[in-house]
Amino acid sequence: MLILAIDTTSPSGSVALLRDLELLRQVSRTDDAPYSSRLFQDVDQALREAGAAMAEVELFAVATGPGSFTSVRVGLAAVKAWAEVYRRPIAAVSALEAMAAQASPDEVLVAGISDAHRGQLFAGLYERNAAVLRRRGEDVVMAPAECFAYLAKQAGGSPFVIRTTAPGAVNALVEGSAAARPRVEAADLALASSIGSLGYSRSQRGELTDALHLDAHYVRRSDAELLWRGR
Repeated sequence: MLILAIDTTSPSGSVALLRDLELLRQVSRTDDAPYSSRLFQDVDQALREAGAAMAEVELFAVATGPGSFTSVRVGLAAVKAWAEVYRRPIAAVSALEAMAAQASPDEVLVAGISDAHRGQLFAGLYERNAAVLRRRGEDVVMAPAECFAYLAKQAGGSPFVIRTTAPGAVNALVEGSAAARPRVEAADLALASSIGSLGYSRSQRGELTDALHLDAHYVRRSDAELLWRGR
């Protein structure tokens, strides 16, 4: 199965092409070009260097959030369009789960954490069972201290590892905690390959969606929604 995986949840972002679980090509960069233009350039580059064409892609895997509202929408809009045109299924993946998936297969409980800005963190705790990650509790956006307390509560006293794209902030949080201190590991900023692998696993379990039902996983409500509800 040829899989095109896309992550637009972070400033770095990435695109990956996989054959089942084999990574064929991954493209990632950190320039300031907007996703609206660079995403298509990166996809073209990945396909060209792998000697593949878009029509050959059998599954689209995409990070649905959390992250920048605008960036997430660009990725989802592109995947929706391609899936509709080529009549292909979609695997929807949380960026936090993609971080957790990078941990050692021996780790049972893994938290994914990213910087939500505004003094907050996005976080989610995932439990590994027979090589499958399942979310324990909800993905949340909280102040750092509240975030760590929430993860510890969800872990129920069991040890867990943190994979994060914000290791500096998370290390400071863990060191200042009086509770048991989980190990903090820096997540690879290029999440597309993990998203593709998770997408393949979802396809094997029949956990796919389509262009009509694909939706964002923002976790945090938008400013427009907050202002509207505050009227």
